[in-house]
Amino acid sequence: MGAPVVRPRPGSYGDAMSSPTYTGHVDALGAPSTRDLADITITKLSVGPMDNNAYLLVCKHTGEGVLIDAANDADRILTMLSAGSAPIPVRSIITTHRHWDHHVALPDVAKATSATTLAGRDDADALPVAVDRPLDHGDTVPLGDCTLEIIALRGHTPGSVAVLYRDPQGHAHLFTGDSLFPDGPGKTNSPADFGSLMDDLEARVFGELPDDTWVYPGHGDDTTLGRERASLPEWRARGW
Repeated sequence: MGAPVVRPRPGSYGDAMSSPTYTGHVDALGAPSTRDLADITITKLSVGPMDNNAYLLVCKHTGEGVLIDAANDADRILTMLSAGSAPIPVRSIITTHRHWDHHVALPDVAKATSATTLAGRDDADALPVAVDRPLDHGDTVPLGDCTLEIIALRGHTPGSVAVLYRDPQGHAHLFTGDSLFPDGPGKTNSPADFGSLMDDLEARVFGELPDDTWVYPGHGDDTTLGRERASLPEWRARGW
């Protein structure tokens, strides 16, 4: 589970970055919201009692999908997959980390879709299904004709991962699980874990990606790296 989420105003990250209908906010247990990019679509759905986000990424060229965090409400996730004219073939399910609220629906959704299951190597054994492919920092995952990149962010859990999509016609899109939220990193249980997470965020995320990178967290509203960057020294100083 993550730190408490402070919700920024929907649409407050720059109109040029948002489609007219996608703001980064979805209501708890409400309807999903879809962002239409040149080569993929991103659909965000709030599930479960903890306002977890499940993300469906679909390649517009092949129709194939990748699901990030089958967190809860398997029936609602499966309904999302079949809402179009034809069911979306989900090839992979990526679980961002081992905490229970991010994989309640994983057994049912994996069974219904026959998708390959993926998770960070050091969290894989804690999941309720056998993980078909353990993930390491720098790995890639196919999304139809597109590619997703894996960024290990150690600290919230030992095997937490973020998922990066680099839009060739736009900015980057980063799915951070509980490792990065608006207004700070996710919860850690020791100074060493906090230092590890901050080190990875600074080196692998803020040190590598530009300000217009859109961040999709595991709970609550979206943000951008540009909105958060100036707060890095404050986070480091406060220790959480």
